[in-house]
Amino acid sequence: MRKKKWTVDDIPLQGGKIAVVTGANSGLGFNTTRALANKGTKVIMACRNLEKGEMARQRIINEGVAVEPELWHLDLASLGSVKEFALKYSTAHEKLDLLINNAGLMAIPYDRTEDGFEMQFGVNHLGHFALTAILWPVLSATEGSRVIQVSSLAHRIGEMRFEDINWEKGYKKWGAYGMSKLANLLFVRELANRVTENGSGVTVAAAHPGWADTELQAKSAKMEGKQLGAKAMNLINKVMAQSGEKGALPSLYAATADGVEQGAYFGPGGLLKMQGWPVADSPSKKLVTNEAAAQLWKVSEALTSLEFKV
Repeated sequence: MRKKKWTVDDIPLQGGKIAVVTGANSGLGFNTTRALANKGTKVIMACRNLEKGEMARQRIINEGVAVEPELWHLDLASLGSVKEFALKYSTAHEKLDLLINNAGLMAIPYDRTEDGFEMQFGVNHLGHFALTAILWPVLSATEGSRVIQVSSLAHRIGEMRFEDINWEKGYKKWGAYGMSKLANLLFVRELANRVTENGSGVTVAAAHPGWADTELQAKSAKMEGKQLGAKAMNLINKVMAQSGEKGALPSLYAATADGVEQGAYFGPGGLLKMQGWPVADSPSKKLVTNEAAAQLWKVSEALTSLEFKV
């Protein structure tokens, strides 16, 4: 990677390209959508809450972007919704240049998805696994396409509980979040390995935002009815975190920069990797192993009832 500060101004023109960004109505997803649309990408904003999604879309349009984004419904907590979205896309479009798996939940009280999975693992990993699997034929048919998975530094506190994948015993919200973010990187590792082995032209990479000012940090407190805690977290974000715009840069680099290698991982290059301009990073060597990645792939196929052929 170049040593200069890489910003949205360095994104190459994307005229004619089409992207799907999950969780595009706020935070990193919103800033990713806006930056890509400004460079000529037709972005499909894949959002659970259509009201919030439309407000975000109109905000982007009102800023005068090069290509107006579209808003489609996608609920990653429902495999039925994931399949409906992916099949709709595959029917409407013959190509997909970018799939940015951005949406996520962080450290929320225990809950389950529509299909009975622990919510953070179900949304952060399984929903994106299924979405990528069903869209894969379109992705692999598109020259130069990329899949970008947004993970977190919190993967380093994660542990894959293959014996209790849905946290039915001893739920810990931060442990579950860390496991889901570790699952993101294991997914990228195994998908990159399979792409390399089978010769597909799709580039698979991951990114993390460091500590970025988004809605994620306060959401858990709000769900627990701790309004004071939510306000405190928002205040801490304003003082300590970098902006959502800057937090989106590692994902945008992975999605658009030249020379991104298969299975690469990017994040902020500043103090403790929490802030700064995007640089190449490395996930935990102890946790992100080929063995764990292959095991998670098999478990994910079984849980989603999908055969992910690369």
